[in-house]
Parts: sequence; C-alpha cells; structure tokens
Amino acid sequence: MKELTRMAYDKSPETAIPGWENEAWSGYEAIGARLRGAVEGRGQDKTVVVVECYPGVRQDEIIAGLSGALRPVAVIQAEEAALSAAEVDRKAERFLTEDRVFGYMAPFDIGEFYDAEGIAKLRREIDAVERGIVLVIGFGASLVAKADMAVYADMARWEIQLRYRAKEAGNWRTAKQETDILRMYKRGFFFEWRMADRLKKRLLGGIDYYLDTNAESAPNMLTRAALFAGLARTAAQPFRLVPYFDPGVWGGTWLEANIGLPAKQHPYAWGFDGVPEENSLYLRYGGVRVELPAINLVFFESIRLLGEKVYSRFGAEFPIRFDFLDTIGGQNLSLQVHPTTEYIREQFGMAYTQDESYYILEAAPGAEVYLGLRDNVDPEAMLGDLRRAQEGGFAFPAEQYVNVYPAAKHDHFLIPAGTVHCSGSGSMVLEISATPYIFTFKLWDWDRLGLDGKPRPVHVEHGSKVIAWDRTTQWTTDSCVNAVRTIAEGEGWREERTGLHELEFIETRRHWFSVPVRHAGNGSVHMLNLIEGEEATVESPDGAFEPFVVRYAETFIVPASVDAYVIRPSGPSEGRTIATIKAYVRA
Repeated sequence: MKELTRMAYDKSPETAIPGWENEAWSGYEAIGARLRGAVEGRGQDKTVVVVECYPGVRQDEIIAGLSGALRPVAVIQAEEAALSAAEVDRKAERFLTEDRVFGYMAPFDIGEFYDAEGIAKLRREIDAVERGIVLVIGFGASLVAKADMAVYADMARWEIQLRYRAKEAGNWRTAKQETDILRMYKRGFFFEWRMADRLKKRLLGGIDYYLDTNAESAPNMLTRAALFAGLARTAAQPFRLVPYFDPGVWGGTWLEANIGLPAKQHPYAWGFDGVPEENSLYLRYGGVRVELPAINLVFFESIRLLGEKVYSRFGAEFPIRFDFLDTIGGQNLSLQVHPTTEYIREQFGMAYTQDESYYILEAAPGAEVYLGLRDNVDPEAMLGDLRRAQEGGFAFPAEQYVNVYPAAKHDHFLIPAGTVHCSGSGSMVLEISATPYIFTFKLWDWDRLGLDGKPRPVHVEHGSKVIAWDRTTQWTTDSCVNAVRTIAEGEGWREERTGLHELEFIETRRHWFSVPVRHAGNGSVHMLNLIEGEEATVESPDGAFEPFVVRYAETFIVPASVDAYVIRPSGPSEGRTIATIKAYVRA
C-alpha cells in the first residue's frame, strides 16, 4: 500500500481573502474595542446591541468577554422569554420519535417557541433604559429587540457535537436533557439546527458583524461586508473544507498512520473532508483566520456554488458528499441498507435518499466488500435470521445471504439505495454519496458494542421495507462492480466513467494523466479527490483564480461558477501519471 509522507495531507486548508484585513478582529479585547468604537460613532444616548446566537454558543463567555469594553447598563438574556423546556419538548415531540437515531424533519420557526408576554416583558425592560448600551443575547434574541447594532454568533456543527460529548453543552431547552450522544445529535439534526438555519438565512444579510465562536475564549469577528466578500471569493475558485476525523468501533490504522493524526484510545474510523453540512471553512483575513460553517457558503452563494440547475433541483443544499471509511487493520462495517426515496420522504421528511458508492483508495491483501444478495435468497429466512441475531445468542451468517467481492485499490463499487452492503476489513474507502448521510439502516453489527458500551442501533424493521430483493449476484456483478468504461483519451491522459449507477443522480469520472487535463464546467458543482499521485495543481485557463495545490487523498470543490479549469501533475508528481475522481450532478 502507498505510504504517505506524514503531514503531506493538509488538515487546516485556508482560503485567503485579500483586501479586507482591516475588517477582521481577533480576541475579545480587539472585538470589544471595535464594537465600542462603533457604538460611540453612532452618537446616540442609547444603543441596543443584539447578539443572535446559534444553539450551543457559549453565551456567558460572550457576555463576560464584551462587558469590559461595552460596559452595558443592562444585559437581557432573550431565552427568558422562550417557552418552558417542557412546552418545547411537547411541541417537538412528534418530530423526534422514540428512536435513538431517526426523527422527522421539523418545520418550525424560532418564533413558535417564544412567548408573546415574555417578549413584551423584556421589551419593557429595554425601553426603561434611557442611556447607555443594552446587550440582548440568545438564540432568538432578534425576536426580542430591534437592533441598533446586530451581531451574529455562529459555530460549526462538528464543534457542537464535540461539546455534546464533553458535556459542555446540551440540547436547547429540553426538560429531559439527554446524555446519549445519538439522541442529542438527533434532536439537533431534526429540530434545532433546521430552525436555527432558517433564522440564519433571514438575518445574516442584515447584520453588522459576524462572530466566530468555535474556539473557546478565542473569538474572531468580521464585518458583514468582509464576510460576504469572503463567501463570494470562495464561490469563484477551487477550495477545500476543513477536515475532521472520528474514532469508531470498526476503525482502522491508515488515517492515523498516513495523515499524521494524534493517537486516540480508539482507532479512527471516519474522515470527513467533503461534507459542507458539517465541515467548516477557514477564511484568512491577513492575521485573522475565521472559522465558519461551510453550510453558510451553500446558503448564501447557492447558485454560484451549486449551479442554477442543481439549485433548482435541490435548493440550498449540497447534494454530494465525500468521506473516508478506514477499516485497514480494523473491522467490517455494519451490514446495512439505505432507504428508497419514497421511504425516506414518507418516514423522515427528506427530499432524496443516500445513494452511494465505495471507491477503494487503498486496500490490504484479502480486503472484501459485501454487496447485493446471493441467488435464491428467501427474504423471510434472511429477515428471520437477522431478527434472531438482534435478539442475541445467534451470529447472522452474512456470507450465506450476501455476495462478497474482493476489493483492490481503485475498484469502484456502486450502491444504489435498497442494495444490502458493507465494507469489510482491510479497505480505505473514499465514500462518494448523496448527502442525507445519517439514514443508514443497520441490519447486523457483527455482535459488538459501540464505543459507549451500548449495542449500536440496528433497524431491521426499517431495512426490511426497503431491501431490493431482486438485486442478486448477476445484477450486482454486472451493474455495480467496476462498471468502468473509457469516455475519451489522448496522449498522456484518459477519462473514464466509473459510475454511479443509472438509478443514482451523481456521475463520477476518473482521469488518469501525466499532462495537463482541461475540465469544462457543466452547470454543476464538482467535487474531486486526488486518488493517485502526491500532488496536483488546479489552474484557471484565463487566470480567473490563483493556482490551487492539492495532495494525495485531499478532497476539493470546484464551484459551478468556474467555467473551466486545468489540473496538472506538479511537485514530486511532475511527469508522472496521477489520477483524480470527479463527482457532479447529472443533468
């Protein structure tokens, strides 16, 4: 297997935003001084500063950090006017269900969780102040007061999850605060974050300042103009998301050994570097590096990023996901299946499902992929064995029911929804899929516990309703295993179609090249990974963006606004044959 030079993979990619250095500040002292100066510049006797917060933001830290400079005469915590925790639970209950993992996408607006009389009471307190600064803060603060100066305090979803795990933060306004991380995440995913994102999309265009609160006691702040200039620049050139890596019960050794990750008690299972809903962006404004949720780019540069056709189909959602699954030196993933589009829409309120594929980036000898059903499988017998295994004391005989294929570097296995599958041990998988990624119905988990010591959730009943029983050996082999064909070739290059399956909306193209290769825009965002070779450089044929360097295994995004780009081998790969895989939404 390929051994990387440690740290060649960039774990902290940035996008430089030149020309806005004077509209970025770091640390509470500088931020407070800027806000104080802006207040004084208004020349008013009284100023209401509203800090709207994403759920999970450390509000007490912000109050303490800004109070020295702002010296507010009153601090109004907006959530005192919110409904009681019990009332919030009651309204949200039917969308959250009793399941540990799955809920239903909730349609709420934050205003539905605030009490009119409570808001009126806080407004009377604000109105009673005649001189000085009134600081209003909270998730929903913008409902309570009309801002003379508006600040939006934001954070990434991965940071929220880390705070859940560290017990630094819980879910928003619940009387039954969970300690089960899966249930906490579920409440965030189906309820809190959807509501918060709706509010963010309404507010951000009218704020005065954007506050990055990801790092404890180390905030960064931008003016609204600097924020949107950064988003616009990012949507006009290739860029990378900030990756993160997470241990898992089946995790392997490849990520830690080759990417230079710190050792953990449990091995790394996942690597996420192509999931805008959860990854961050680093934007560099001179000496200030701001971290913001990558989903903000999707929300506010939708058409330039996604392309008008993709936006008209999916809205402000990024429909493609690249991530890593590391089982080299690890264990099999759970045997699983993904819901059909009809099922995910009816049961969970999602618009499309998680079609996917496994691209084998690296493989140990003996690596395997489980995919599709064997011939003449009796559905009742298989489901009966799965239920018996779930009850305990019986090991599900997976090989009796499911095809097992050898897996080698650069194999590509296509997995349309409804197809039973899992990666076996020994593979470093680049998973290319549609984005609704928590919708995995585990059928069998090889008799093991999760890292929390609890059985991992298994959803045989959900799975039984979506398994495509006709996807047997011949169909799977012909349709889903290395369905590769050459599209075009020339001296020093070859373009291949590797999938995805015709039932899936994502197209993937692999390019082998030792010379510069031109890629044409086609109305869709492109997501790529350097799957062979140490380094490549992405360039604009007309100088529309600066040359962009990528290294082995790095995922990068080329927005739909880029009409054309060229990728060439560079650095230690110059003159050698390298390869990329590219995914985009089919027309």
